[in-house]
Parts: sequence; C-alpha cells; structure tokens
Amino acid sequence: MIDIHSHILPEVDDGPKSWDVSVAMCRMAATDGITHMVATPHANDRYHYDREYLKGVLAHLQQLVGDTIKLSLGCDFHLSYDNLQDAFSNPTRYVIEGSQYMLVELSNYSVPPQTTDSFLKLGDCGMTAIITHPERNPIVRESPQRIVEWAEQGCIIQMTGSALTGFWGERVRRVAQWLLERQSVHVLASDAHDTAKRVPVLSTARDAAAVICGEGVADALVEANPRAIVSAQPLPYFPQPVAGSYRKSSN
Repeated sequence: MIDIHSHILPEVDDGPKSWDVSVAMCRMAATDGITHMVATPHANDRYHYDREYLKGVLAHLQQLVGDTIKLSLGCDFHLSYDNLQDAFSNPTRYVIEGSQYMLVELSNYSVPPQTTDSFLKLGDCGMTAIITHPERNPIVRESPQRIVEWAEQGCIIQMTGSALTGFWGERVRRVAQWLLERQSVHVLASDAHDTAKRVPVLSTARDAAAVICGEGVADALVEANPRAIVSAQPLPYFPQPVAGSYRKSSN
C-alpha cells in the first residue's frame, strides 16, 4: 500500500514532536503493509511551508528508517487566496515531488462558490488537485453532491481511511460510504499524525472499503491509484461518478 497523505515529519506542524515518534510512525506503517509514505506538512496561516528545509528533514528521517519504508515530500495545501497566488507563481513548490499532483485542504469555515474555479485554475497551471478528506469537512459533508461534482470535473478525491472505520463518528462514516457507493473516491490515505489516535494504518480502511465496493476497487484506492500519483501517471481507477441524492440523518 502507498499512503499519499501523512504528517510524519517532526516539529514542523501538528504532527510528531520528536524524531523518535516519527521513526515509530514509519515502522508502524511498514508493519501495516505500507511501503511508501508521502510526508505532507501543512501550508497554512499557522504553519509556514519551507520546501528546501523540509527536504532536509525528510532526508534525515529516510536515513533513520533506512529501507524500512520509502519516503517522499508533498504538502497539505490549505486553499486560501495567498496560497493560491503563490502556487500559481510556483507550480512545483507544493506538489508531491516529481508529479503534478497536489493535496488541497478546504477550510472548515468557508467553502465559497469560486472553489471550483480555483481547482480549474490550478489545472491550467499544471497542477491536479487532490481534495483531501472532504467527508470530514463540516461544510461540504452537509451537501456531499458537491464532492461528486468535483470528481466529475476531474479532481481527485482522497478520503481519510479512518472515516470508514468510524473514528470520526457516524455522520462522517455515512458520508464516506455514500461517496464510495457513488464512485467518487479515488484514494484512501491515513492523514496520520501520531502513533496513538491518528495512526499510519490503511489495512483496516482497505478492508472496510472492500465490503462496500469490492476487492478490486479497494486495492485501487490504496495501491494502484496512489502508485500512479507518486509516479506522475494518470489514475487507472477513475470511474464516472454515479448520480444520486444524499439523505441526511439525525445521527
């Protein structure tokens, strides 16, 4: 399995606070069957993203873990005006190294109508948006048809694996299942931050996805599609989303 969204670098954001925890996270991931992790530190108002500095941090972590697991550098890119302007001017700064793919995180407080245009503009500048964990976004999950529409226009939808196992609550789990049933999810990732709660594990999510959409799709979400992303290739599993309305629950 390949994990394209993780916070495994120490002391750079809200991920691990020590090298020991970072190494432990890598070993936990390897034990779970993950062979390649993309370190994706935040780029937002709270955490400055210094690509050159982060390359050095990543190289040191790779040295510490040896061939236990392969590491690459990406970014958890917050979709804000200032970030977008910088990405337009520097289209390789925030992407997963060696590719055109970039993780894009939506705000929990505002998802304006022009968000769709922002994804299109990123594409015009050579970047393909991977929308991270929209099932967890408190605004978007209330109208998940928007996520289906983004998938229809060519955005990649990355779901947090633990959303399927109930870690984020029943409401998030229901939206996650609905999106899978609509063929509007392309990648499962851990979004790992530690070794206790938000852990670098994908096998349980892969098994949960297999129950919903079958073994072949589940494997594509954790292996074939993320492998294509880190290899800068088109995604082999990119189906036409299935139309349908989402019925909210009081749970």
